Amino acid sequence: MTALILSLSPTLELTDEQFFELCQNNRDLRLERTANGELIIMPPTGWQSGNRNSKLTARLEVWSERDGTGLTFDSSTGFTLPKGANRSPDVAWVRHDRLKALNPDPNRFLPLAPDFVVELRSATDALERLQQKMQEYIDCGVRLGWLIDPQNQRVKIYRLGQPVEVLQSPRSLSGEDILPGFLLDLNQILFS
Repeated sequence: MTALILSLSPTLELTDEQFFELCQNNRDLRLERTANGELIIMPPTGWQSGNRNSKLTARLEVWSERDGTGLTFDSSTGFTLPKGANRSPDVAWVRHDRLKALNPDPNRFLPLAPDFVVELRSATDALERLQQKMQEYIDCGVRLGWLIDPQNQRVKIYRLGQPVEVLQSPRSLSGEDILPGFLLDLNQILFS
């Protein structure tokens, strides 16, 4: 089952508060909203994608706890991006100093673009929509993003202010200067 996309505009335009309440009232649904107001209803993933995503989150969290400069977020976390979209990346990381400067309500979506995001393509995800989502993250200020595509054993690396880099069958990924010292082994994520 693929994501269901509802074009609400111009019939209905949800405010940030209305979208938040819609999500709260429909907790069993995974909802996102694009900057132009489309509502995206995403189905749960299959067990293999769920397992891959848990590995990604766990590995980033282990590094993050050792590093101590930021927080890791899983796919249930909502972010309100600067250009108006509400997104939930599969994995995200934000520096502590940015969180402290905002002092956000912990019960609301984070009103910022993460420093780092990962989107893991499941078998039912349309690659083009994920690429658009990754570009949206970068356009909103995400500094580093990985689009991991196990179906094609490919990774697309998105960096702020740079062209997209495509890697075929990489064995690992570096967190570069955004996540110094973080090296993700892709053996059980890209090749399982």
